[in-house]
Amino acid sequence: MEERRAQRDRRVVDVPVEANRRTAGRRKAESTACSGDTRGLNAYRDVSLNRNRDELVKQHLKLVSFVASRLAIGLPSWVDRRDLINAGVIGLIDAVNNFDPAKGVKFESYASTRIRGAMLDELRALDWIPRSTRAKSREIESAIGMLVARLNRFPTETEIAAELGWDIARYYKAIEQVSGTTLLSLDETLHTSPGKEPVRRIDTILGEEGSALDDMEHRELLDNVVKILQGLTEQERLAISLYYYEELTLKEIGLVMNVSESRVSQIHTTAILKLRTRLRMMYNGV
Repeated sequence: MEERRAQRDRRVVDVPVEANRRTAGRRKAESTACSGDTRGLNAYRDVSLNRNRDELVKQHLKLVSFVASRLAIGLPSWVDRRDLINAGVIGLIDAVNNFDPAKGVKFESYASTRIRGAMLDELRALDWIPRSTRAKSREIESAIGMLVARLNRFPTETEIAAELGWDIARYYKAIEQVSGTTLLSLDETLHTSPGKEPVRRIDTILGEEGSALDDMEHRELLDNVVKILQGLTEQERLAISLYYYEELTLKEIGLVMNVSESRVSQIHTTAILKLRTRLRMMYNGV
């Protein structure tokens, strides 16, 4: 009797224990399955995200080509545009990886900045403007300045070439070579005025918050640029307008003006050199 009662008590105790074991095993299996589902979902999301990024890059490859075409107007002919496009694609990928739509900026605007920055970094690494080319640019600007002071107007290309003692073919070749100097380097050293220490261009850039005096100087500069532009030739004004206001490429400007891309580059470079020379004369009291 006592033995049967002990066996019955053991069965009563063992049943819940075994049940608990089966329940625990089932919960563990469900937990493992759930964990596997989560990992699978995360993996799917990662693949999907990468696929979306790839599609975004493919959709905006034309933007890289467009930025390269826009930048080409300030480059000498020997710079390979394919190098710019390769650098621009890297900039586009970087833009896709770092873009934050919560900031309220269009992706195209954000990507254009990153693409252009990557291309300029590539050009900077190439050291594509030798000192001799910069010296030639200063020589042309000096000739323009002397002719402006003498003629009280902007000189023609023929007059600039004659002042330099060159034929027109040599002048055009020189303009093609110095076209890249129309791009500004933030690391360039500026000599603001006699007796003062030279400063880097980047150190002269104002922050987002400007004073009332800064605003007045900015408006004055814009007014002076408008006045100077009025003294350029019709072709030069058209090239400036189509490039900076209509944001056309060299090829598109050439079609509008019915000239070659190289001729557009020459016209643009001459216009920028004239503009830069006249601004220097105005602000240096010449």
